[in-house]
Formats: sequence, C-alpha cells, structure tokens
Amino acid sequence: MSPLRILLIEDDPLISVLMAEMLNGMAYRVCGIEATEAGAVRAALTLRPDLMIVDIQLRKGSGVAAVAKIEETTTIPCVFMTGNRVHGLAASMIVLQKPFVDEALVQAIDRAMEPMRAEGDAQFMKRH
Repeated sequence: MSPLRILLIEDDPLISVLMAEMLNGMAYRVCGIEATEAGAVRAALTLRPDLMIVDIQLRKGSGVAAVAKIEETTTIPCVFMTGNRVHGLAASMIVLQKPFVDEALVQAIDRAMEPMRAEGDAQFMKRH
C-alpha cells in the first residue's frame, strides 16, 4: 500500500519544514507545501492529494476559504490547524490546536480519512 499523499498548507516556513519532516518520518508523503490561499487551491487541484493539512489563518488569504474553493471542484479530506482560538468553525471540522504532539496528529489524520476508508470498504463489498 502506498503512503498517504499530503498537501501541507502553512505560511510559516519553519513550521512547514518541521511538519514535512514529521509527516515523512511517520511514513506519510508530503506531496506539496503551499503558503497562500491561491497556491493551496492550485496545488490541490493539480496534485490531487489524499489529504490536506491546512493552517486556518494564512498571511495571504484563509485556509478555510481555500478549502471551500477546493470543495467546489473535488472533495479532499482535511485537517485544520491553528495557533489561535477560533470561534464559529463547523463542528464537523477536525482542528488541531498548535502546538500538538505526534499522536494527536495521527489521530486527526485517521479521523479525517475514516469516511474515505468506509467508502472504499463499501466499493469493495459491491464488487465482491
């Protein structure tokens, strides 16, 4: 089974590098890093990652707005992260509060991917 391909959307270069190293060390594959809302939309539609990890607040745009634009075209599971307290987010959003530990990240990724796994299981059952 190939590693989960992750698009990382984070505008802090140091956090981007550390997150990419952490994810690659956990046997995931970071397929791209973007720092802006527009870049995130372009990369998601071009790279078609399995999952996105998205900073809610970007210096140039919004991670939430980027995901909304991406979802107009395709559905990609998403984990949001923030260093600030943010109110008014949808209860269904998976949000990690920075700083977080490896285990919390893995749990958030598993939660985000659960609907895709269930869909894959359903497709498997239809074929057999």
